[in-house]
Amino acid sequence: MAWKMGGNRAATLALLLASSLLLLSAAKAADLGPDSESDDFEDGYVEDVQEEPTAIDGDEKLAYESPVIDAKKFHFADHFDDVEASRKKWVLSQAKKDDIAEEISKYDGIWNWESPQRIVWANDLGLVLKSKAKHAAIAAPLRQPFEFKSDKPLVVQYEVTLQEGQECGGSYLKLLSAGKDTEQLKAFNDKTPYTIMFGPDKCGNDVKMHFIFRHVNPINGTITEKHCNKPKNRLEEPFKDKLPHLYQLVVRPDNSFEIRVDHKIINEGSLLTDFKPPVNPPTEIDDPNDHKPESWDEREKIPDPTAHKPEDWDEDAPPQLPDTDAVMPNGWLEDEPDMIFDPTATKPEDWDAEIDGEWEAPLVDNPVCEKAPGCGKWKAPLIPNPNYKGKWRAPMIENPNYQGKWAPRKIVNPDFFEDLKPFQMTPISAVGLELWSMSSDILFDNLIITDDVEVARDFAANSFDIKRRYIDRESKTFWHRLMRRMNYKPGWWALYFLYLLIPASCYVFYLYRRAKEDSAAKKAAAEAKKTDDPQPDDEPEAEEEEESDERAAGDSSKESTPLSASPKKNQKSDLDDNEKETKAAENQEPAQTEESNTKTRKRQARKE
Repeated sequence: MAWKMGGNRAATLALLLASSLLLLSAAKAADLGPDSESDDFEDGYVEDVQEEPTAIDGDEKLAYESPVIDAKKFHFADHFDDVEASRKKWVLSQAKKDDIAEEISKYDGIWNWESPQRIVWANDLGLVLKSKAKHAAIAAPLRQPFEFKSDKPLVVQYEVTLQEGQECGGSYLKLLSAGKDTEQLKAFNDKTPYTIMFGPDKCGNDVKMHFIFRHVNPINGTITEKHCNKPKNRLEEPFKDKLPHLYQLVVRPDNSFEIRVDHKIINEGSLLTDFKPPVNPPTEIDDPNDHKPESWDEREKIPDPTAHKPEDWDEDAPPQLPDTDAVMPNGWLEDEPDMIFDPTATKPEDWDAEIDGEWEAPLVDNPVCEKAPGCGKWKAPLIPNPNYKGKWRAPMIENPNYQGKWAPRKIVNPDFFEDLKPFQMTPISAVGLELWSMSSDILFDNLIITDDVEVARDFAANSFDIKRRYIDRESKTFWHRLMRRMNYKPGWWALYFLYLLIPASCYVFYLYRRAKEDSAAKKAAAEAKKTDDPQPDDEPEAEEEEESDERAAGDSSKESTPLSASPKKNQKSDLDDNEKETKAAENQEPAQTEESNTKTRKRQARKE
């Protein structure tokens, strides 16, 4: 039995150790997940240098190098990897909004140059909006202004990573108009003139992909915002998946435009026909001085003036009448009220008749009426009145004087103009980010403005495409998919609970086996008391009874070992007793030690 107990305990301890190691490895794996990399940087400086990721299954190595920027090909380009050079380009706004409270009017949002939270390459940095629920603005001048007079298109391209997702806020940019108002970028605010606003925006269920351009009226110089029609497909994934996404706007001299997300066209059309309000106003407008004549009759139908109400038409007839054929049911108690005063109610002690009025007990259902068909005065049920016709109205006929719906006459639009080249917009001299968001850590990267679509495509191939290829390839492995789910799904907590449940279950099993073995031992000891057969010396209760008898008789317990405590064993033979006494005399100290251990076991058994 002792050997069996020891074996079970050893197996249980081994299982507990294995479970603990499994839990430790799982926790370590979770710590090494993507989110753990958010602590790899502080204040824009990378602390840990991650090894360049290599391709899976022996494919080509995916390594990132900052894209080479040929200044001649770009009006503006910044990959944000060279922090010192990038900081020199960008100017933090120190302006205030003039239409809100003073305490929230400042542009005090925090910007920083950092690695993404899930580092793919340590040398790939971006411009990050760190704060949320604050106004933030930052701008940078173009290397040279973009003029819309050439035959080359405008290409705007940049990456956005919503590292914390997005519930309400924007990540769009503004191409600021050239002029005096944009010379001082420290004063950049929401009123600063811009030529184009482009990028994603979301608040609740309202998801937008902004493309707004400010059109200048060629006649009077007034400026109106033209909003691009919404794309057919709803754009939601970039606001949820927390991955980098590439946004590209191409506006061509033929007035056509394309909007791409991750190289896929999501919207396209013409500046002339796909914007609201349209670029060109209508040639005719309603005459503001024309008013509808008082005699103008817009009624299509009128009541028939020749119709008369029939003589037998009774407008006063009720819609329902009492049923004359109904009879009061037998047992109806007309003398008993439906409700009576509660006989068990008593007036409250603090009731003040002068303030609260005369006290009356509350009404309760009359118990006498419970078994009766009804109580109180009986009334016949109501039935529909066959003679009821309601209020008489004359039938409707066509209006002989109908003149149609009135509309003011049209006149020539005095403000009419026809701009067939809306592409020729106000020149652009700077690019700015003026945002308010309820999510923090919005990362902007690889922002370029050029006049060549191929240049933008090559720039993306050396930056965004490599990054997404690595992320997509990594997501194809089972372990990475599992880690992504553990970091972004509630299932991670279920898995964590499972890991904790394993050692707890092992411990409960151990206690159950131990209690079962102890119960079996006690049961065997109880059965031994009912027989005179010799019993082993490790039975706790028998040994305790014999020892107490020996003490009462004055025998010396030190001269005999606990192994001879059973009376049945003392009766076996004198030879056995002599041998035991000889061994005790030869080695008294080990006997005392054995006796002490035996007593300890006895006390432990009694306690259990």
